[in-house]
Amino acid sequence: MKPQEKLPCENLTKLMDFVLLDFAELPHLQGLLFALFLVIYIFILLGNGTILLITKVDPALRTPMYFFLGNFSFLEICYVSATLPRMLTSLWTQRRTISLVACATQMCCVIVLGATECFLLAVMSYDRYVAICSPLHYPLLMNPRVCVQMVAGCWVTGVPVQIGQTFQIFSLSFCGSNLINHFFCDIPPILKLASGDTLVNEMVVYLAAVLFITVPFILIAVSYGKIISTILRLSSSTSRAKAFSTCSSHLVVVTLFYGSAIITYLRPKNQDSGGTDKVLSLFYTIVTPLFNPVIYSLRNKDVIRALRKLLSK
Repeated sequence: MKPQEKLPCENLTKLMDFVLLDFAELPHLQGLLFALFLVIYIFILLGNGTILLITKVDPALRTPMYFFLGNFSFLEICYVSATLPRMLTSLWTQRRTISLVACATQMCCVIVLGATECFLLAVMSYDRYVAICSPLHYPLLMNPRVCVQMVAGCWVTGVPVQIGQTFQIFSLSFCGSNLINHFFCDIPPILKLASGDTLVNEMVVYLAAVLFITVPFILIAVSYGKIISTILRLSSSTSRAKAFSTCSSHLVVVTLFYGSAIITYLRPKNQDSGGTDKVLSLFYTIVTPLFNPVIYSLRNKDVIRALRKLLSK
């Protein structure tokens, strides 16, 4: 990320609000986009809400794997609700102004929930690692108390760091353009609007991305490396297929989320990357929550059975 020459704020009025452009470059499609994203939001709420419900009410799904899946679905609901309602309001009213405080609040919520998702995906991979590589120790290592502690750790670990990062970014001076080429207050487009030297802030963003994105991703990669090694040593093809089946859904979600997040936050930036960042952000903020219930329900016989039982009632 190369530092950009930015003008100081001397003799200029500091900004008190921003304008989220979202998809303003498509004026004739505003109604269609509103309808599309509204349907997507409803599907996300219904799909993840259903997964959350069945993991709570079905006794057969009261295992660590589905405990983590239920928490993941709840997280996805929170994650998408931090961005989509605001975008839907903008598309409907065509009023895109957002105050500095509201922008900072939205950014903080998004990056806190994003960090939580990174850690929770790592915990889910560890659960699969223990289940496949150490099945005899699984009940001891993944007892209910440990599972609750791991989930609580995922939710709270990133909070102080991300609140500090948000405070640091919004302590910068903003006195030039107030147009954010994005559909929510994300870090890269906000830093582009800051006046003065932002090199330190950009380095902090990189360090945070390494801590909250790269480290969990490495843990996931190591876990699945050992899982695949263990599966390939199984003598029965049926056992191998069953083991791969329990991991495939999680791997698809990891690929969708981490692929777009890593490219967004760790690739070199340039002046024309705003449109690319916007498209990539759609994957980890909207596409992953949308397909999460579909991926887990289609690839999991226990979830399908629980859904049928719920619908029959």
